[in-house]
Amino acid sequence: MIEIKRRLEFDAGHRVMNHEGKCKHLHGHRYIVDLYATADHLDALGRIIDFSVLKGIVGKWIDDNLDHKTMLFEEDVKLMAALDAAGHYGDLFITDFNPTAENLAFFLFNKSVVLLADHPVAVTRVVVHETPNCLAEYRP
Repeated sequence: MIEIKRRLEFDAGHRVMNHEGKCKHLHGHRYIVDLYATADHLDALGRIIDFSVLKGIVGKWIDDNLDHKTMLFEEDVKLMAALDAAGHYGDLFITDFNPTAENLAFFLFNKSVVLLADHPVAVTRVVVHETPNCLAEYRP
């Protein structure tokens, strides 16, 4: 099997609700997302898919929805209300999950599958690097 990887990056803030340490506080990361894909056959040029297509579809969705946003769990109502009242923390991306690296990897895998449904590729895994030393990988 031939598998490709497209690296995508974005900056975002988050907090992990009910975390026992520092991550319970609002903070930010330079996230790196490694999107892996394969296909049954290579195209006429010998590619699974052009890398720019992955950037143009999944990368654009990330840029439009996550980049420079604050990711908050919808159950984190108290903090959301405070951020909304202050009005200077930027746009919020409200999730139905606690925004851990693990949950974000699962979410981005499923979002990528939907976004690439019209292309003859299969997303095989997504790796989310939260810091240079910490990452989470989802693959079915």
